[in-house]
Amino acid sequence: MPAFTIGDRVRIDIPAETDPDFARYHGRVGTVVAVLEDDAGTVTGDPHDSRLYRVAPKDDTPHDLRWRDLRPI
Repeated sequence: MPAFTIGDRVRIDIPAETDPDFARYHGRVGTVVAVLEDDAGTVTGDPHDSRLYRVAPKDDTPHDLRWRDLRPI
């Protein structure tokens, strides 16, 4: 499981073409601008799922993504 920090450049890799964010974000490169936490890990049983990465693609609004939708550059 990759861990990202503020300032890391990442590639958005959304595997499901049916995901509503696929067309807009898949394949884009951005910078992690914030690391947020929620309680998703308690639902999935994986504590890594409780971390959201706010990624700012160039010339677009930042978007919150889970670790599984991001890859290091």
